[in-house]
Amino acid sequence: MSDKDITATRKDAEGKNKNKIYCTFCTSKMLNAGAANFVNIEFALPYIHSKGEGEANQQETISDYWLVEDMYTFENIGVSHTVGNVKYLACADCERGPVGWHDLSSKKSYIALCRVKHE
Repeated sequence: MSDKDITATRKDAEGKNKNKIYCTFCTSKMLNAGAANFVNIEFALPYIHSKGEGEANQQETISDYWLVEDMYTFENIGVSHTVGNVKYLACADCERGPVGWHDLSSKKSYIALCRVKHE
């Protein structure tokens, strides 16, 4: 199955997430089904690391994200210190991340599909 096919199975007819979204490293639920809209926007995220591993200096460009309009939509999410005009998002329980970012100017959050579990 191609990446495009996998993405299509994760969203409903309205472009919202079909399933609940969880951390890939622990059982923490980040979003309920239907809480976010699929968007295709390129953004470079640092590689995933856990707290205490130091700053990640390498990044990967990801283009498939769940757009969360309001931070209070999250069931559980951790937020980093401000870096430029963004705050990186991580699992609130195990602190692994970043799984996405929060744009301080628009107040919108983005979760990378490839960095979370869909169940």
